[in-house]
Amino acid sequence: MPSKSSPLDVLPCSLLKSCAHVFIPATARLSNLSLQTGMFPARYKRVQVLPLLKKAGLDSSQPANYRPIVSKVLERLVLARLRPHLLSSSNFSQFQSAYRKGHSTETALLEVLDGVFPAADDKQVTVLIGLDLSAAFDTVDHRLLLDRLRLEFVCVTEIPLRWLQSYLEGRTQFIKMGQHKSHSTEVDVGVPQGSVLGPLLFAVYCSPTADVIAHHGVQYHQYADDTQLHLAMCANNTPAGLFVLAECTTNVRQ
Repeated sequence: MPSKSSPLDVLPCSLLKSCAHVFIPATARLSNLSLQTGMFPARYKRVQVLPLLKKAGLDSSQPANYRPIVSKVLERLVLARLRPHLLSSSNFSQFQSAYRKGHSTETALLEVLDGVFPAADDKQVTVLIGLDLSAAFDTVDHRLLLDRLRLEFVCVTEIPLRWLQSYLEGRTQFIKMGQHKSHSTEVDVGVPQGSVLGPLLFAVYCSPTADVIAHHGVQYHQYADDTQLHLAMCANNTPAGLFVLAECTTNVRQ
């Protein structure tokens, strides 16, 4: 894992690594207790947000242009156990390229073009609509996410489900810039940005949209919170095709 540390950590990650032979038994013991009891340690739910601009050139006076960074050791252990199960589920969107081994922006682009080029050979035009969620990770409803893990991604129940509920709920965060610190605020929606588990849980949360799109017969591809809808149509029948795309887009939004 990277040697990044939270300002709230007593010991920096670099020290844990260099003295791993000392810390491994204690870390393993505490991690196993967390997994056996289904409880995520409460002290790890308080996050100090580091205000980092999303990309160079953005207005530094606008709070929306910042993203928080957090990192957890325990989450990596859970991810190693949870990811194989979730990705093997038939309910996980097969056209979601993010957070999966062997899937990338490159393979996502190739898949989309693999639908566009044959259509062009058949003298069809392809209309593509790009959908992007605003503040996507901050919009996740915890109850809906847990219901999907329990009902749609079967067998995430009992202690594992209780652990994930404990991981999501009861979180607080504050922002510190220089010597100035804000009051702590409860975070009752969303998955932790910059976390290890957050991206996979977000992908699970968004997977049902694939069923909505497929119902309209529209081709699609997803990469994290970006969704590409594309439909090939004959030049003399574009109004019907555009109507299907418009209806599909409306239903996805709803």
